[in-house]
Amino acid sequence: MERLGIGLAWTALVAVILFLLLPIVVVIPVSFTESTVFRFPPEGFSLQWYAKIRSVDGLLGALWLSARIAALATAVSLLLGTLCAIALVRGAVPGAGAITTFMVSPLMLPGLVLGIALLQAMREVGLRDAWWSLLLAHVVITMPFVMRTVLASLSLFDFAMVDAARTLGCSYPVALWRVLVPNILPGFVSGALFAFIASFDNYPVSMFLVDVRTKTLPIQLLNYLEISPDPTLAAVSTGLIGLTVLVLVLCDRLVGLRRMASI
Repeated sequence: MERLGIGLAWTALVAVILFLLLPIVVVIPVSFTESTVFRFPPEGFSLQWYAKIRSVDGLLGALWLSARIAALATAVSLLLGTLCAIALVRGAVPGAGAITTFMVSPLMLPGLVLGIALLQAMREVGLRDAWWSLLLAHVVITMPFVMRTVLASLSLFDFAMVDAARTLGCSYPVALWRVLVPNILPGFVSGALFAFIASFDNYPVSMFLVDVRTKTLPIQLLNYLEISPDPTLAAVSTGLIGLTVLVLVLCDRLVGLRRMASI
């Protein structure tokens, strides 16, 4: 019975992995097809769809907008989320558990509900600029990722080490840099990675805040899919997959995926 249970567990694990990888296995070959429609297995080999990315109206602009919004939202979230995590761990804040739950509440709400709520709130305060609305909304989306990962790193950190570094002659900022930063770096990098991906790939919240001239990449891709569904979308998706793999390799070189996964 024990062997049967282990065999079923391995079978379930393989099935889940195949289910998660199957879209990637399909998308990448389709991006190199000669056919003008999505077809698997692909027909022939061609790079025409990668060349077409430049000519698709608004696509590169949407890519640049999503990258800027994601980078800025991640930077703001890293600052605010790290300070919030330090305050909750170090400052003995009353109701720390309730504050932590409140800070991660955007992850618990459905994206459509959160998008409608943010749209209504921004209209109430008179904020109608799509760019700034997207940035503020994406900060709300990304900050929980940073706060939770940094909070997990800080929960195992002894702040007496900072005091010990100060007694050995380090100033307070230098003590934080030499003692605190190396210990929270895996959580910091993990939070930044998750935050950037969550912002860059967000659709349910962004759809309520964009306008005709300001569209993020997911919105632009969906619009293009409705108008001209060709393998250009697969080419863009393959490029994003390659970018994600590159980021993971860099994180592995800088921090180590094992340390990041242990957060």
